[in-house]
Amino acid sequence: MQIEIFSDIACPWCFVGKRRFERALEQFRASHDEDVVVVYRSFELSPDTPVDFTGSSVDFLVQHKRMPVAQVEQMLAQMTELAAGEGLAYDFDTVQHTNTRRAHELLHHAKALGVQAALKERLLTAYFEQGRNVGDVEELVDLGADVGLDRDETREALTTGRYAGAVQADIDQAVDYGIGGVPFYVIDGRMGISGAQSSETFLAALEKVTRP
Repeated sequence: MQIEIFSDIACPWCFVGKRRFERALEQFRASHDEDVVVVYRSFELSPDTPVDFTGSSVDFLVQHKRMPVAQVEQMLAQMTELAAGEGLAYDFDTVQHTNTRRAHELLHHAKALGVQAALKERLLTAYFEQGRNVGDVEELVDLGADVGLDRDETREALTTGRYAGAVQADIDQAVDYGIGGVPFYVIDGRMGISGAQSSETFLAALEKVTRP
């Protein structure tokens, strides 16, 4: 069974959904002799975000989403509390908003080398909990090295755009599927689930797909 997860590094619900889905998958694997392959697909929530955006999370959402400051502050506080319930320590005061296209290219590089899942976790942690700039090439080289990727090869892949076509193919596939937001889960090409659903919902979907 292959599960495709369309998500973005800069998506707070994607990290929450990752935790909930992982719990469901662990339960599913404990009771099923099923080979499950998880593949992360690229999706950009804000493709027009500059790599060097210098404002705060509040500034970003006010400018890009046209939301009032008070509403943004309340939303971020609620998201931080919700994420804490999943064991995540979001720090929106240090988040560096940036263009995530290169991070998606790096995820494809990691996929080719068998460490995509580890890199996905590393990038989300770096972005939401550590205030790292996941749009900067050298920052990405460092984060890739954390999961065992060769620095020189990573830098070459990012500076030459080796995986730019693969990223665009994922985005085009999302359009074909009618995906307008992430996270979005495609289970075995037969079922789609939108949003960071509960672990119980994910588990029920996995069970349903494997029924004869």
